[in-house]
Amino acid sequence: MKSHRWHSSIGKLGKVDLNADINVTPLVDVCLVLLIIFMVVTPMLQKGVPINLPVTSDPEKTPDTEKQLQISVKSDGTVYLGSTVVRKEQVQSELEQIHQRTPDREIAVKGDRSVKYGAVIDVLKACREVGFNNVGLISQPKKQPTATQGPV
Repeated sequence: MKSHRWHSSIGKLGKVDLNADINVTPLVDVCLVLLIIFMVVTPMLQKGVPINLPVTSDPEKTPDTEKQLQISVKSDGTVYLGSTVVRKEQVQSELEQIHQRTPDREIAVKGDRSVKYGAVIDVLKACREVGFNNVGLISQPKKQPTATQGPV
């Protein structure tokens, strides 16, 4: 009969050095995946159509709600209700339909900084004539220069 010799792994620990290095490849993979996710999601965070907003020094901050309707006026005068293009002649009739469904809805008007002032006023006038009371303008806050300390 053969005799079996049992081997213990305790003897192996003394002969081979432990590898205490951190494998950074999975860490880099996870960081790249997160970067790609943020790059894809970030453009979707803006409601409505992208507009080059005018800059003001201290705009009032109001929360975005689901009840809020974004009306955008692009630089060429095109009007969007949410993400739908509407002809200038149809703005008031579309707003009347929206007002009949939800009369207490908030309206946020975004006008491009290079659009003619009259185009934005026409949209504001249509909102008021339909009966919306809570109408506001959206602007972009002016970037504050970072304060740097000089030598003390």
